[in-house]
Amino acid sequence: MSDPQEFIPEIAEIAGALFKAVGNRSVPRTTIGLMHLRAGQIVGNTYLTVLHSSLLRKAEESEERITAVSSWRDAPYFSDAERAALALVEAVLQPSTHGGERVSDELFAEVAEHYDDKALATLMIAISQVNFFIPIALIGKPLPGRTFAETDQWTAR
Repeated sequence: MSDPQEFIPEIAEIAGALFKAVGNRSVPRTTIGLMHLRAGQIVGNTYLTVLHSSLLRKAEESEERITAVSSWRDAPYFSDAERAALALVEAVLQPSTHGGERVSDELFAEVAEHYDDKALATLMIAISQVNFFIPIALIGKPLPGRTFAETDQWTAR
């Protein structure tokens, strides 16, 4: 596929606004990066997993933490607040195992123990941010290891 921004240049504005909203410092950037990596893993997209793993490495996250995101529930590398954020992104992106609500009142209460109202809103926007890019990554199939700004990722195969 060609670069979608070629046809819909407003994508850059939307992406920039989401990045700005999530970057309000109410949630550590690392936590957001871990959530975005987990989202890429859940949807099975190499572009997103490579991108977010790379960004976490640039932020000097350990290989153990990056590698353990897929098994965060039993990994000793995450804080309770990070675990709550990872549980939230999983709940939003995975079907409910029991046919009930994806984000239960219990999960929301657990997340709220670690984050104030502004941070909770930021977590929702962070999940929205990665969800904005999931269809672009799954349908457009950009080349892993490149950013959306690199136009050659859309034409080289």
